[in-house]
Amino acid sequence: MKVLANDGISKAGELALKNAGIEVLDNRVAQDHVINFINENNVDVLLVRSATKVRQDLIDACPTLKIIGRGGIGMDNIDVEYAKSKGISVINTPTASSKSVAELVFGHFFSLARFLHESNRLMPLEGESHFNAMKKSFSNAYELSGKTLGVIGFGSIGQEVVKMGISLGMKVKVLTRKPKTEVLTLNFFDGQSVNFEITSDNNMDAFLKEVDFISINTPKTNEYIIDTPQFEKMKDGVYIVNTARGGIINEVALIDFIEEGKVAGAALDVFENEPNPELPLLMNPALSLSPHVGGNTVDAQEKIGVELAEQIIKLQKETIK
Repeated sequence: MKVLANDGISKAGELALKNAGIEVLDNRVAQDHVINFINENNVDVLLVRSATKVRQDLIDACPTLKIIGRGGIGMDNIDVEYAKSKGISVINTPTASSKSVAELVFGHFFSLARFLHESNRLMPLEGESHFNAMKKSFSNAYELSGKTLGVIGFGSIGQEVVKMGISLGMKVKVLTRKPKTEVLTLNFFDGQSVNFEITSDNNMDAFLKEVDFISINTPKTNEYIIDTPQFEKMKDGVYIVNTARGGIINEVALIDFIEEGKVAGAALDVFENEPNPELPLLMNPALSLSPHVGGNTVDAQEKIGVELAEQIIKLQKETIK
């Protein structure tokens, strides 16, 4: 069996595959040449992250493909159902990067609440000449403890965000399309653990009126979840972080409500026009920005590679049987 890890795979994942007798091709093939490469090298397994697109034309043109793997959660860059209809197994790693994304959410929350995103820009330029003025300006900050965290989406990432919020002493509210209940376990360094039963709600208006910090953790949507009507119902001074997908939040409306003072600050790890975010977003001092790196930690990549390898090895054994 041959595996093309076109968007990369961790060393641990690669080693697990090789130890199982599976050949790993570490080439990085441009999208326009992927079909030819797969056919010329009789590739059985194509592994991607978000860069490589696996659409119907590629699936039709590559009869050797048996498995398509996505390192991560969302599979909007793969025509999943069509691939399955052709007898191709489609796998992903829905939980491997959840903690990494959740930690980035709170990295942005802390940055916004303490003006770190802005002070890190200004200190090298004006720290020597305007130190006291900046100290006064950035003193109007907030703690997260005691505030209400609102989480939109209650999958593996949303659950990790909730757990981190609880650990910081935040009140927690969860919004989903249909109410659901999950039991979340917080594990501590000394072996203790505490369970929390969290039930989500589907009342968007009530949710928006009560939360101080909003984290968006949903799959890709065809329309905005957060648009002008939703902004208008939020508390004044709300903070928002989107690490889900571009197109979930109306970026133009976001800028408008930041300028009006309704939104105190927002963070975007994903963008509508990715990988070319709009300049007004990049230049706005109330925004904390990162280039779609939610799951891109060494730890997450190791987990992703190993989980993909384990699934491929299992599928290979099942095929042999």
